[in-house]
Amino acid sequence: MFASLTRRTAAGETGTVPGSFFSEAAAGLRRRFRSSELWFTGLAVVVGVLAGAATVALEETAQLAQTLLFQLAEGARVTMQPQLSLEQLAVLPFGGLLLLIFSRLVRARRRSLVDAVEANALHGGRMSFTDSLIVAGQTLISNGCGASVGLEAAYAQMGSVFASLGGTQLGLRRGDVRTLVGAGAGASIAAAFGAPLAGSFYAFEIVIGAYMPSAIAPVAAAALAGTATAHMLGSTPYLIPVVAAGGTPSTDYPVYALLGLLLAFLAIGLMRSIATLEAFTRRLPLSAWTRPILGGLLMMPIAAISPQALSSGHSALPVDIVLGGTLQSLALIFVAKCFGSIVSLGFGFRGGLFFASLFIGTLAGHLFAGVLELVAGYAVVEPAEAALVGMAALAVAVIGGPITMAMLVMEATQRLGLAGAVITASLVAGTMVRTLFGYSFSTWRLHLRGETIRSARDVGWVRLLTAGRMMRKQTGNTPAALTVAEFRRRYPLGSTQRVVVTDAMERYAGIVLTATAYAEGTDPASEVADLAILQGIVLTPEMNIVEVMKRFDEAEADELAVVAADKTVLGLLSESFVRKRYAEEIEKAQRELFGEGERS
Repeated sequence: MFASLTRRTAAGETGTVPGSFFSEAAAGLRRRFRSSELWFTGLAVVVGVLAGAATVALEETAQLAQTLLFQLAEGARVTMQPQLSLEQLAVLPFGGLLLLIFSRLVRARRRSLVDAVEANALHGGRMSFTDSLIVAGQTLISNGCGASVGLEAAYAQMGSVFASLGGTQLGLRRGDVRTLVGAGAGASIAAAFGAPLAGSFYAFEIVIGAYMPSAIAPVAAAALAGTATAHMLGSTPYLIPVVAAGGTPSTDYPVYALLGLLLAFLAIGLMRSIATLEAFTRRLPLSAWTRPILGGLLMMPIAAISPQALSSGHSALPVDIVLGGTLQSLALIFVAKCFGSIVSLGFGFRGGLFFASLFIGTLAGHLFAGVLELVAGYAVVEPAEAALVGMAALAVAVIGGPITMAMLVMEATQRLGLAGAVITASLVAGTMVRTLFGYSFSTWRLHLRGETIRSARDVGWVRLLTAGRMMRKQTGNTPAALTVAEFRRRYPLGSTQRVVVTDAMERYAGIVLTATAYAEGTDPASEVADLAILQGIVLTPEMNIVEVMKRFDEAEADELAVVAADKTVLGLLSESFVRKRYAEEIEKAQRELFGEGERS
């Protein structure tokens, strides 16, 4: 794209090919997008349009797949069927087979598929289009064949990858690319629900990881563009009709805080169960590729109990909120949906837990209100209202984003009065999960892979600033067997503060402070090895800046040597320089956060 229109000059500077109209135009566009907030917001609108169109296309494709595979009438939903025949249930293991074939064809297991959260946290928003297509394809197959997973992973993946490609091809700054990725993901969610406010806060809370004043305009513009595009393409807003109107009494807030507390434990149980089952299935004496087929077989009895356990539950959710049902029927659907999500994700189907958590939270809220009524003898809280509060609270416990969920409930119900109850339950649920568990579902999956991130907050720069990148390269070695007299001849007092010495194999042997060689009473005939300190305390080139600072604190040293795996000395690194670089990066991040840096 635009990258192909730029060239490297002989001096190494990026420039344009003389006389090339297209390269000059590309360079001009790049300058405008980097320097003008208005142009950058316009780019976000384009991303929002693409995200909205992709969301509608994915939704329609998944629905078409379900219609054909489950032999449904036009417009019917698999989750709304009273029961499924054996032929329809057989679609589930068939879906596992399709997923197996697709994953093998694209060699998915050989790739580390990066989603928007990981991209923004670790890679400055850079994503692969090919890998994103794989994620979308796996999610479509899983959802289209009825697995109990949502399409939000595919929605957000495609919306954010359009943003990532556009930002990187135009040569935007790291912070701008991250903002654009958040805007693309938020636009996808906004398009899926017809909820631009929820989409905007999804971008900030889930994908960008912070509220940034400088990002408000592009994120909001992308969300509005995504919503409008979806509407123009025939998608209808996700509205939940609720008969009751008015606000929630403040006396109900402690009740909903209790609901949030219970849902926090439910969320932790779901996330741990999925991880435990996934680890167990990987240890089974079966090929890893056959896991989705086995998962599909196990989903058959669950779907036979209740078809509402299939797919994301998106279409069944409003019906359950409005009509409800007996406690027994709600409990049966609740258990079936929980087990369906655990089995589907634990056995290798691809998708998210966001949409499923909305449905499970709805059922949990209904059950909570029903049980309270049985205990108290009267309706303590309105069941439909408790269902909506439960929907938001469990979603917050699973993915985070309390304001996102509050906006989603308000936009879906058109009831502003629910905000207080939703935020109360959501904050309790989110706080308990962070305290007791520490991760959202997406970051928990990354934790199981060995990552340490807990949000989309940009920590990639920490990994880029390694000891190997920051060190002063060492030139020449000073033998540890050198006599003090020879050491004094080579390094007169005042020429340098410290010298790295090496053994006969040119391996690190410690650091000699120059002043100690001139100390009174030092034998000139002795070896400087006797004066060496920090023999076993070194830095490795791959250590990031946080690890380096921790090592300096432990060693209480001003400078440390950077050594390779074979103990050869690569360079020196001073504590003062490291802390200066860290302060500079923190200050840069703060300027980006508050939009104080000038575009140039």
